[in-house]
Amino acid sequence: MHFTITRAGDDDAARLCAIERAAVELFRGHEAWPSYSGMALPLDTVRALIARGLVWVAVVEEDVVGFVCLDTEGSTDAIGIAEIDVLPAFGGKGIGAALLEHACAWAREAGYAQIDLGTLADVPWNAPFYAKHGFTVVDKHAPAFADALERDRQNGFPDHLRVFMSRPLAPLAEGDWTAWPAPAKLNLFLRIVGRRDDGYHELQTVFRLLDWGDEVRLRVRADGVIARPTPVAGVPEGADLTVRAARLLAAETGTPLGADIAVSKRIPLGGGLGGGSSDAASVLVGLNTLWRTGLSEDALAVLAATLGADVPVFVRGRSAWAEGIGERLTPIRLPRRWYVVLDPHEHVPTAALFAAAELTRTAPRATISSFVSGDSAENAFEPVVRARHPRVAAALDWLAGFGHARLSGSGGCVFLETRTHEAALSVASRCPGGFTAHVAAGIDPSPLLLARNRVEARGIVS
Repeated sequence: MHFTITRAGDDDAARLCAIERAAVELFRGHEAWPSYSGMALPLDTVRALIARGLVWVAVVEEDVVGFVCLDTEGSTDAIGIAEIDVLPAFGGKGIGAALLEHACAWAREAGYAQIDLGTLADVPWNAPFYAKHGFTVVDKHAPAFADALERDRQNGFPDHLRVFMSRPLAPLAEGDWTAWPAPAKLNLFLRIVGRRDDGYHELQTVFRLLDWGDEVRLRVRADGVIARPTPVAGVPEGADLTVRAARLLAAETGTPLGADIAVSKRIPLGGGLGGGSSDAASVLVGLNTLWRTGLSEDALAVLAATLGADVPVFVRGRSAWAEGIGERLTPIRLPRRWYVVLDPHEHVPTAALFAAAELTRTAPRATISSFVSGDSAENAFEPVVRARHPRVAAALDWLAGFGHARLSGSGGCVFLETRTHEAALSVASRCPGGFTAHVAAGIDPSPLLLARNRVEARGIVS
């Protein structure tokens, strides 16, 4: 049987929960049946994992027939399998094995040292299945499994049959593909306070990093060539910001190494969410690690600023108060919040906004205190974007029905801040046709920094 494995999309969540319910039927009559039958995979949890890029699906003739979810809760060097299920009608066809191996391969590329799971010892498609794929039983009373074990007991799983298993992941080797997150950002406010002698505008803004974004994949080459194996429509290789970032780092450090670069895009182009800048930052951070060029974070941030004003904040990997053209950064502690990010599918050209006669360029300077108090929450571009881009205006108006809707950067994506994940999901579920809603959490430190730390800790096998 032919099937393909691909990352889950936002619209897959309900289908995956239905697959899990169908798979649970296989446990009828088992000692664990009362627990399984009374506890469904939470839809909100699946949506959150999909948003973070941690879910893959198996597709047969355009139908999703199985999936695997990973979960990063726990130690920094291990990742867990939260759920893996295949529709019973498609069991025994190698789909579950392929999903499991795909998840393990990605975890290795992302720098994890091992992959963990909890399962039942006496069910053929549980512990015996995982044992065939390199998993071994470990001490379930180890501190790393305390929370999972307590949840199992609360849910009534038969403790004497419950086992935890781990599989070590081989260290990365020269020439392997590696996976690097490239998170999106929001501008929680944006003010233009003047114009510099070089023509650039003086800004004040707060960058908030999100747990949702693109993924950059990097593979070191020994021949010094920096290339994209897959062409990007409408973007010549020399103009690609990720390629430019790699070539800039190579020139700065004199490394003889090269790289292949591939980007899985999720951040909308021209949406004011920093997608291109984040991709470039992930290349700088990732290749500085893989090439062992050893530039400090400060040195990388200086290089990043030559690529674009938004690139340094992604290199530093923390939400920040920003001034200048956006390169003078002060880390800022922000409360845990969730965001509904609405994409109206209308490209907003930044250069045209900066040139707009009606743009306010001499606003009084804000302070961090005025931002924290809520007195500074505007975006200087919003009136201009509203007047020139009706779809963005419509998105702002719709989202304003649920709270304070804001434009991010120069648009065209807009967002709403909520205090809970459930509130964000509730708003996103009502998204009108023609728009696309994403739900993401604010996060510090950036997932890029966590990936860098994992890869540095493990090292690269020559």
